[in-house]
Amino acid sequence: MDFFELIHARRSVRAYSPQPVEEEKLQRILLAANLAPSAGNLQAYEIYLVRERSVRVALARAALEQWFISEAPIALVFCAHPERSAAHYGRRGARLYALQDATIACTFAMLAISALGLATVWVGAFDDEGVRRAIRAPEGHQPVAILPVGYPAEQPRPTGRRSLDELVHEVGGGNN
Repeated sequence: MDFFELIHARRSVRAYSPQPVEEEKLQRILLAANLAPSAGNLQAYEIYLVRERSVRVALARAALEQWFISEAPIALVFCAHPERSAAHYGRRGARLYALQDATIACTFAMLAISALGLATVWVGAFDDEGVRRAIRAPEGHQPVAILPVGYPAEQPRPTGRRSLDELVHEVGGGNN
């Protein structure tokens, strides 16, 4: 599947089969995340890989009882690492660049998951401290997103999107 077919076919899935995710596919997903661009190539993020069901249950509880997280065989938790970026970029690095780094890596992982025939959904609604406790992350790691990963047990329909005329705002006259 080419890239544009992939982004048209990707869906947010909240039901997973119990089929395990092959280690080779998992490694390809993690490699894709690792190849994501980042500010100053600092990779100011951390990825927590969660296989253990009891930890996935704790994540689901921390994510406002979104129990589908516990049903997926794997969860990936992306955390910004502000200190890593602040060392080079100061306050802007800590407040913005680390967050951007984590979200770009998470997006690369999400697209890799879909490209490999697996499914996920971006989970951003959660209690930060509850997630941090569940994955035993240090206080300096800021949870940004949870990706449950597994084979889909549902095929959601496409959702509506805003038109480009509504979404895109051209600035300037276009003639330089």
